[in-house]
Amino acid sequence: MNISIEKKRADCSALPKGWQREEVLRKTGLSAGKVDVYYYSPTGKKFRSKPELVRYLGDSMDLSCFDFQQGQINTMLLCKAKKARAQFDYRGVRSDASLVPPIRQTASIFKQPVTVYKTQESKVKTDLKQGTQEKPKQLFWEKRLENLTACDANGVIGTTSLPKYIKPLGPFTSDATTIQSLATALHVSSQPITGQTGLKQTIMENPGVFLNPEQPLIASVTITKDDVRRQEDRVKRARQRLREALVAA
Repeated sequence: MNISIEKKRADCSALPKGWQREEVLRKTGLSAGKVDVYYYSPTGKKFRSKPELVRYLGDSMDLSCFDFQQGQINTMLLCKAKKARAQFDYRGVRSDASLVPPIRQTASIFKQPVTVYKTQESKVKTDLKQGTQEKPKQLFWEKRLENLTACDANGVIGTTSLPKYIKPLGPFTSDATTIQSLATALHVSSQPITGQTGLKQTIMENPGVFLNPEQPLIASVTITKDDVRRQEDRVKRARQRLREALVAA
């Protein structure tokens, strides 16, 4: 199928002397009425797009405001170029802190899509963690509770004593501090309560090395089934006395 076209070529005043602009009007076919624009250098070299023109004349002429289709300097593009120069420092320094460097200067008026490919998987910081991440406890932190007791309007609320087989362990550790340490471990710790496993003499000489802050300040203790059974009996007797007291009231 033959396509009929009409060509018009004239000098382009917006470009240096000797440059010509050509309009090619398509008269037939599906693209009838479409106008293709081309530019010719003084040596006869043909340019089909503005990027080609920019690469050829970019060092000798600023084409950021040049309208390739019309062959004229577009005032709207001129305003945009001035605004861009006000926002950027073309020496490589940003004047707007919200912009992300680097700033592309070559053919900067064209908005071209950029595709980013990830070639390396980023490691999440949590992947580097090992074991349970719990806040470490300070050695002998229970001693800050010494001489503190629960009180009400009538004074101190009772006292508590340790069983004979539970022995305090640690330098200058009183029975009250040991009870507070044991009670805290029973309520907070998720691991079995075994007490300190080191030798008493070793711990007393260098507690900062051999004392385990995750365990209460008591010597190593083993709870037998008989101990559990005796405690259950005590609880049963206490409940029975409470029921009898309620019935009598």
